Amino acid sequence: MKLLVTGGAGYIGSIVARQLLADGHAVTVLDNLERGHRQAVPEGAELVVADLLDRDAVDATVRDGGFDGAMHFAALALVAESVSHPERYYRTNVGGTLNLLEAMTAAGVPRLVFSSTCAVYGQPDEVPIAETTVPMPVNAYGASKLAVDLMIRDFCTASGLGAVSLRYFNVAGASGGLGEDHDPETHLIPNILRVALGSAEAVNVYGTDYPTRDGTAVRDYIHVEDLADAHLLALDGARASEHRVFNLGNGTGFSVREVIAAAETVTGREIPVNESPRRPGDPPELVAASALIRSQLGWDPQKPTLEEMVGDAWSFAKARPNGYSE
Repeated sequence: MKLLVTGGAGYIGSIVARQLLADGHAVTVLDNLERGHRQAVPEGAELVVADLLDRDAVDATVRDGGFDGAMHFAALALVAESVSHPERYYRTNVGGTLNLLEAMTAAGVPRLVFSSTCAVYGQPDEVPIAETTVPMPVNAYGASKLAVDLMIRDFCTASGLGAVSLRYFNVAGASGGLGEDHDPETHLIPNILRVALGSAEAVNVYGTDYPTRDGTAVRDYIHVEDLADAHLLALDGARASEHRVFNLGNGTGFSVREVIAAAETVTGREIPVNESPRRPGDPPELVAASALIRSQLGWDPQKPTLEEMVGDAWSFAKARPNGYSE
């Protein structure tokens, strides 16, 4: 198939694009490179440098591309920024997706896989979190992603589009020389590995008094390669006029202290810790119920352990201690 990958210069989009190429698909990456990296675009993919808010550029790319489907990763994804600047998140995440959906409808592109998020659920009362959990986002990032999910649903009904939304939990690891390089970096594992590399003195642990097994917050981590596999399955599982939604996680939660311990084992280095108060709005535990995608799409994670995720991330960090800027 010939596929459009928006945000394909970012962490997840680049790795999925590389996997698509390995499976024999033709890939066009559309990315404005504001937060992505040209060096992350895999060899063999065509790169179109454009912003989804540029309606003319999106229309031209989709109209002339002859695409069989699209994978949509391009979005703003910093929770704190979304709280202080909600307008950026609604404009970019919702407005940009609307431009993409209208262009796809006009060009007759039949299928879409959307990068959604567990942030749509907010702070649910029950864990593990199933797809039947009522979405109640608590920040503009989660709310903007939920708005896109609902918009996609309506386009499927109106135009015959077949779409799948994958609601991620915590993505980790690296693949084939591609990995995480964010500015600012807000994810736990790369920040731990910066300490292991000596480029930071300690990792901040926010909250040590949660009602969890060791007092620190528990999160569901999934290897980025397993995430990429889910996207390929979702592409094949898209059904005309239907919007399918799947949670994507291991179904297993790991505490912050457990992640740090795994990093110390993998790197052979001590990771000093700064214990800080809880951040407002951080729930004690977020874990996905992933039975639905396993049963309906046949997804089966191949790298479910912390050691595998941290090990691959450590290989990337050592190879690129300054990220893609080297």
